[in-house]
Amino acid sequence: MPARSGTAHVVTTIRKYKDRVYRTHLLRRSYREGGTVKNETLGNLSHLPESLIEIIRRSLQGETFVPLAQAFEITRSRPHGHVQAVATAMQRLGLASLIAAKPCREREQVLAMIASRIVAPHTKLATTRWWHTTTLADDFGVADANEDDLYAAMDWLLERQDTIQKKLASRHLCDGGLVLYDLSSSYFEGTTCALAKLGYNRDGKKGLLQVNYGLLTDARGCPVAVSVHEGNTADSRTFMPAVHKLREDFGIERMVMVGDRGMVSQKAIDEMREADGIGWITALKSASIRALLEQGHLQMDLFDERNLLELSSPDYPGERLVACRNEALARLRAHKREELLTATERNLEKIKTRVDAGKLNGQDAIGVRVGKIINQYKVAKHFDLNIADAALSWARKQDSLAREAALDGLYIVRTSVPATQMDAPECVRNYKPPQGRSGARAHLLVHARLLRRVAPARGLARVDVRRYRAAGQGHARPRGASQAIRVGTGQGRYPLPQRRHASTQLRHLDGRARQPRAQHLPHTKRRPRRAHFRAHHHSRAHTRAGSRARPGDPLVDRKPNPDFKPSA
Repeated sequence: MPARSGTAHVVTTIRKYKDRVYRTHLLRRSYREGGTVKNETLGNLSHLPESLIEIIRRSLQGETFVPLAQAFEITRSRPHGHVQAVATAMQRLGLASLIAAKPCREREQVLAMIASRIVAPHTKLATTRWWHTTTLADDFGVADANEDDLYAAMDWLLERQDTIQKKLASRHLCDGGLVLYDLSSSYFEGTTCALAKLGYNRDGKKGLLQVNYGLLTDARGCPVAVSVHEGNTADSRTFMPAVHKLREDFGIERMVMVGDRGMVSQKAIDEMREADGIGWITALKSASIRALLEQGHLQMDLFDERNLLELSSPDYPGERLVACRNEALARLRAHKREELLTATERNLEKIKTRVDAGKLNGQDAIGVRVGKIINQYKVAKHFDLNIADAALSWARKQDSLAREAALDGLYIVRTSVPATQMDAPECVRNYKPPQGRSGARAHLLVHARLLRRVAPARGLARVDVRRYRAAGQGHARPRGASQAIRVGTGQGRYPLPQRRHASTQLRHLDGRARQPRAQHLPHTKRRPRRAHFRAHHHSRAHTRAGSRARPGDPLVDRKPNPDFKPSA
């Protein structure tokens, strides 16, 4: 019999029997025999998945299937997921309409800067280079923007600050609601900003200039307005201008201001008492709490039954005082105080060892050494010192320690809000910082050089607080945060912000590397000017490999010898 030939194909038959549908997939081949077309069944495919049967059907019809890796050639791959997540969050917050009602190039650039500082905060120059490594530049339509365009967009944003803050106030604040205010600071590297002053540094950066900024938020911690102040401005001096701003600019007549005990001064309370419709929630300072204890208005044995009680005092007419005691906080403070006292005594023991050995003599000399370390841990008030010409002794002031220990874990909330409007536990909750409140803005950097751009830079930084709110990390009253304003850094050849001046990235005409300017180096890395003599007047063979010049080094202190000739 001649061999049969023909194209194979898949045939699907459907039949119904007793309300059930049966599908049969057969692999068949058609052939002609004696002028008659016949079909030959090659196999039954009904047991295979529907997707595989469809591939077999299409393959027999002439389609070609290849592995996915061979079908596509990857020419470029850029990260997109994090950009899409931030863009979606900004869209849900209505950030574009908040900045400007009508689309414009400046608005797109501001939105791109906000997204980039959430994903990867850099300087403006580094930002224009970084966002080309992701899809951010194309998604926001800023692929052709340079650092000058971004600075111009910040100037445009500053002109719209009042309008934006009014929109935020109408969205988040209500008449008679809570308004939270606090002052923080950012340390400043540079000398070109008139706001940068030496003041109380919350970042632990001693000797650096700083800029203060106040933040108004609603009860959840959503930022509403930001104000920038000189670095040496006291907290209490910025509080009442914020209250006046709420009334005059935002049109809120009735409100309850919440601020910490260092923010709301007695003068501010007297002024708010005279103004109708303004309440406050703050706390008493340690001296005021100690005065209540001495007057008998507060009895510590009452905390044996409960950890919260309400009291009154003639020193605070028309106000409610809510006393709270936290046992865990009391134990923590007692442990910390003991550690600081022990550390101070350990330093005193070192000096006493030298005095006993006769290496340190004289009452004045011993007093100078003791004065340098006695208040290193802020516990000098708890020591009674006895310094002689050849002896040193000390003792702890038990009365002072007992008075301070009595206040461990104790704080008193002070409010003018009546009990019918807010009970005692709610007063404490509205004042006490909840979990996660202080970490909402812990790592923000502001890169600004000119005075007029510090405020819009802080406005961009507020967006990170909104990101924490959208992520569900708790509502936050603004607290002190570790932040920095970097000036003139990261504007060189590197895309990431650098702590060194741009001149350190250039070279002299003869190829020698430029020496960094001392004022732009970290304080611990500054070198004396005489260290440059080593590089110009001494052979490398006369220096230690890899070492730096130090004060007292003979190669540094030695004057250059014009007749010096290096050995071969």
